[in-house]
Amino acid sequence: MPPRGRGPKRTTARDYPRTARLNELLREIIGEELERIDDSRLDLVTVISVDTETDLRRAVVFYDCLDGEEGDEDAQAALGDARVRLQRAIGRQARFKRTPELRFRPDPAVRSGARIEAVLADIGPITEVEVDPDVYVGAGDGDEGIDPAGERDDQDPASLRPSVDP
Repeated sequence: MPPRGRGPKRTTARDYPRTARLNELLREIIGEELERIDDSRLDLVTVISVDTETDLRRAVVFYDCLDGEEGDEDAQAALGDARVRLQRAIGRQARFKRTPELRFRPDPAVRSGARIEAVLADIGPITEVEVDPDVYVGAGDGDEGIDPAGERDDQDPASLRPSVDP
C-alpha cells in the first residue's frame, strides 16, 4: 500500500533499468548523427532500437529502411561505412567507460508487421454477417418499443432470449 499523503510515486533512474536507459541514449545519438551524415543511402533509414550487452562491448542497432527489403543491402553497407563515425559520436556525447562496437541489422518486427499487413490486404474487406432471425428473437436497434418509463411495450423480457429448439 502506498504511503499516505505523499502523492503519486515518482519514477527514478533506479526504477528504469540501466541497459534500457543506455539503449535509448544510443538510439538518440545514432539517429542524430545519421541526420548529419551526407550519404544518400541513409536518407530513408530509421533507427528503431538498440540492444546493448551489459558489459558494453557490443550493441546491435536495429533499423528500418523505407525502401523495404530491397534497400537493406545498401543501408547495411552505408551503416557499415559510417560505423566508426557513429562510435566516435557515442564516445564524445555519452562519455562511457567503453564505447560499444556497433552492429547493424534490419528490424525483424517491422518486417513481420509488413508481412501481416500484406496478408490482411489480400484477404479483402470483411462482409456483413447475416443474422438468422429465428435464432435471435427480438433483435433490433434496442430503441424500438421502449416507452419513456424505460419498459418495453411490445415484448415481454422472456421473448428477448435466444430461442432454443428442444
